[in-house]
Parts: sequence; structure tokens; C-alpha cells
Amino acid sequence: MAKKKFTIEDLGRMIKKGFDGVDKSFDSVEQTLKNHAVMLINHGEILKDHTKRLERIEKKLEGIVYRKEFEELETRVKLIEEALTIKKIK
Repeated sequence: MAKKKFTIEDLGRMIKKGFDGVDKSFDSVEQTLKNHAVMLINHGEILKDHTKRLERIEKKLEGIVYRKEFEELETRVKLIEEALTIKKIK
């Protein structure tokens, strides 16, 4: 098989073609990174909003007695009433 001779111009075109493909790949990666950056910013804003909402809920719950605590206190009062023979007030 005969060897094909390449000129400098041929070699230059081949190299350019290869770099053009790399440029397209980098453009695609760059766009993907930009999209992800926008998504992260949006998620950050959503997280800030959720944090504020959670803080408002926690503030509303301050001082609320939980069911288990209430039931324990109810049992203790009942025992005290029985020990002192106090009639239960309804």
C-alpha cells in the first residue's frame, strides 16, 4: 500500500477539525455548568424560604405541651386527687 503524503496544510486542517470538536464539547460542558449554577442558586433560595417557614413554625410551637407530657401530668394529678380524696373537677 502506498503511503499518502500529507502537506502542512492537510495536517493543519486535521488539527483544526479536532480542536473544533473539543470546542463544541467545552461549550456543552460550560452550558451544563451554567445550568447547574442557576439550579443551585434556585435551590439556595428555596432552602432559605423553608428555613424561614420552619423558624415560624418552631416559634408557634414554643410553650406547647406534647401529648405524652400531658398524659403523664394527667396521671399524676389523678393520683394526687385520689390520695387527697379530691373530687375530679370537670
